[in-house]
Amino acid sequence: MTAAENVCYTLINVTNDSEPPSEVSLKTDLEKGEIKAKTEALKKVIIMILNGEKLPGLLMTIIRFVLPLQDHTIKKLLLVFWEIVPKTTPDGKLLQEMILVCDAYRKDLQHPNEFIRGSTLRFLCKLKESELLEPLMPAIRACLEHRHSYVRRNAVLAIYTIYRNFEHLIPDAPELIHDFLVNEKDASCKRNAFMMLIHADQDRALDYLSTCIDQVHTFGDILQLVIVELIYKVCHANPSERARFIRCIYNLLQSSSPAVKYEAAGTLVTLSSAPTAIKAAAQCYIDLIIKESDNNVKLIVLDRLIELKEHPTHERVLQDLVMDILRVLTTPDLEVRKKTLQLALDLVSSRNVEELVIVLKKEVIKTNNVTEHEDTDKYRQLLVRTLHSCSVRFPDMAANVIPVLMEFLSDTNEAAAADVLEFVREAIQRFDNLRPLIIEKMLEVFHAIKTVKIYRGALWILGEYCSTKEDIQSVMTEVRRSLGEIPIVENELKKEAGEVKPEEEVTAAPAPKLVTEMGTYVTQSALSTSRPSKKEEDRPPLRGFLMDGDFYVAASLATTLTKVALRYVALAEDKKRQNSFVAEAMLIMATVLHLGKSSLPKKPITDDDVDRISLCLKVLSECSPLMNDIFNKECRRSLSHMLAVRLEEEKLSQKKESEKRNVLVQADDPISFMQLTAKNEMTSKEDQFQLSLLAAMGNTQRKEAADPLASKLNKVTQLTGFSDPVYAEAYVHVNQYDIVLDVLVVNQTSDTLQNCTLELATLGDLKLVEKPSPLTLAPHDFANIKANVKVASTENGIIFGNIVYDVSGAASDRNCVVLSDIHIDIMDYIQPASCTDAEFRQMWAEFEWENKVTVNTNIIDLNEYLQHILNSTNMKCLTPEKALSGICGFMAANLYARSIFGEDALANVSIEKPIHMGPDAPVNGHIRIRAKSQGMALSLGDKINLSQKRTGA
Repeated sequence: MTAAENVCYTLINVTNDSEPPSEVSLKTDLEKGEIKAKTEALKKVIIMILNGEKLPGLLMTIIRFVLPLQDHTIKKLLLVFWEIVPKTTPDGKLLQEMILVCDAYRKDLQHPNEFIRGSTLRFLCKLKESELLEPLMPAIRACLEHRHSYVRRNAVLAIYTIYRNFEHLIPDAPELIHDFLVNEKDASCKRNAFMMLIHADQDRALDYLSTCIDQVHTFGDILQLVIVELIYKVCHANPSERARFIRCIYNLLQSSSPAVKYEAAGTLVTLSSAPTAIKAAAQCYIDLIIKESDNNVKLIVLDRLIELKEHPTHERVLQDLVMDILRVLTTPDLEVRKKTLQLALDLVSSRNVEELVIVLKKEVIKTNNVTEHEDTDKYRQLLVRTLHSCSVRFPDMAANVIPVLMEFLSDTNEAAAADVLEFVREAIQRFDNLRPLIIEKMLEVFHAIKTVKIYRGALWILGEYCSTKEDIQSVMTEVRRSLGEIPIVENELKKEAGEVKPEEEVTAAPAPKLVTEMGTYVTQSALSTSRPSKKEEDRPPLRGFLMDGDFYVAASLATTLTKVALRYVALAEDKKRQNSFVAEAMLIMATVLHLGKSSLPKKPITDDDVDRISLCLKVLSECSPLMNDIFNKECRRSLSHMLAVRLEEEKLSQKKESEKRNVLVQADDPISFMQLTAKNEMTSKEDQFQLSLLAAMGNTQRKEAADPLASKLNKVTQLTGFSDPVYAEAYVHVNQYDIVLDVLVVNQTSDTLQNCTLELATLGDLKLVEKPSPLTLAPHDFANIKANVKVASTENGIIFGNIVYDVSGAASDRNCVVLSDIHIDIMDYIQPASCTDAEFRQMWAEFEWENKVTVNTNIIDLNEYLQHILNSTNMKCLTPEKALSGICGFMAANLYARSIFGEDALANVSIEKPIHMGPDAPVNGHIRIRAKSQGMALSLGDKINLSQKRTGA
């Protein structure tokens, strides 16, 4: 085992800019200096030894002049010094001087001060020389009976470590510790003793637990955690013991410690799949989420609940707890709420949907009453989408939900209102019986809509679905009310000239019922706005949009008026009324056109909008059956088709999810009987404690793919040439925020290489954690050096450096071998993710960094190229498969991914197949990448450029 791989107990921060002192000056300070000078000198000696200096001449000086001192700081520093100093000669024998050190520590183990005793016992846990430990054993045993718990608990740890490493020194340790445990009262001492028995003699640990199993709930939390670990391990190894300990785990669910409750719930789920056990564990998780204030804890425990839901037999148990899960919504954090709503939506069934909808409706109303917070709007959106999904899956609920949600069409937050509008559009198309209710509510809130996008959508719905004469008349009334007096141009000019007062203008409103509302509104505005600069506040909403130059809404209005006019003509029998209604619709369109061409709006009308309004005027003037069919039937048919396709996609994705979760057992699969299974064959479940420990250490055992290119060899980078005196290669292991470089260094010469040091530097958002220790390599010897690098963001990083060494016996300067660069791949941090079209468009507009990559490939098929890009970049295609199917010569697709640091990456692929260049012509086009940070956009672009061409094609 090389020095670099030794277990490190003590980490010391070293300043790189300090000048190393000479050995002579250190010796003088250690011999003749004051306490403070000796302390500083000892610190410098420790740092120099950590950096690879040997300093053998100072060993006796420290034993003579520093070891006898009683100062606590010096004693603590000496423990670090004796931990790192070489204690053996080159041939492996113990240094003679260490006998003096051993005697000094025997005295410290009998010192009256408990801190010195305890810290000395902790130091002994780190010693690996049995010759040093043997004389100290009687003193260590005596410390078990010390009056202070600090000494006793460290004595237990020392005995455990010595028993594990050198059993012959204390063969009766388990018996000794068992007796100690029975008589001990302190919780920390009991915990250490019990932990030792678990690992050293599990039977004794079980005997002790059996004697006090009814008192477990009275123990301290640290001891309870160790008991949970023991029960898990015993039941994992020997399932027949489950019945003996499961009651104990149930009791621990009521523990006052959140950590114990969490571990006990996790253990209970692995020990039993009975509905009562799953319910108790889930209830415990929910209580933890509600009571814990830390959002990270809430998210972790929510993940445990989601894992429970993935098991088909557990899902039904969790369905009964949906209302309890919804209590988590009291947490203000948006991420927690998002996960909770998703979990509740996955668990909703016909039995609990009504209660779920009532709670969500209350939450929606609450968001309207609270003071605006940056996350309130997003939370409202989440609630609206959840209610939308509930209504689609359970149509009976739609009638309860729609009236509450439609109040939010007048919301200032466009995103939440847009979600409501999308829901209303789907509901009015799917549920014929709800159309009168939706139309009525839409007409009620129509005048209060504040954003132009929502206004356009509401106009479309009213124009498409108003089918009675009364509703059509109401739509026209609302439109006139939103426009104000017409003709608009003349009215605006008169207002500017001061000829028309706001009150007078209002009396010209067509519906007497609406005058009061409008009059009150205008009167209030007039009273509060005496200055002409606030004249815009008096304008009705639609006129306000038009005066701001937004004439797209005018095109939408023209289409709506055309639809309702054509429908009115079909419904009304009186020719005079038909002509009157059509004329009014045409007048509104004409006055809007006139306004657009005038200089009054902030921006003039666009040619597209002029064409649309002119077309609608022409359709109304002719009223042909073909146009009637296109306006009143084809639009609805398109919407119906789109909704049907979306529903089909949702069902397909749900089917795939359920197929993943269903465990299929083949007819000829062997049946495993637990009672007949040998212990070594029990591979059904892995040891969760062992897995979590490995994950914390970064040693997660990933299942390697069968493809040899996906194995570890693919991550090995050659750093030097085969003819260099020192050959080096590195295996790059990426573990989320850490990169571990495992560098193999081979001495290819016949000389001994001393102080062989790996010197590394980084470029990009990487940081080297510690400097690798120097090595001595024998002729043709090899060693492994490990270096840790921290990653701060998703960006291509480069690690470069060299290996420097001295040749034994040579008088020349240090030799240096320059290493090849190691490129850190951005793909290790990018994961596929999904978002809605609206979120994609919003992020696309917000992100300022764009990187445009020109397609340069040898792939000739569009779909194949897209798949190649998806595989190369780890991104997910948001464009549905149906939109990409078929052969038309071109393709556009949106891609999305998120890094482990929470950074978003968007890409738009626009590619075509140049048909004029023949069937074998490669794909061409562009890929536009957008990200919040420049590094992300550039790195992803570089990755696409490098991997565009298919190898071996």
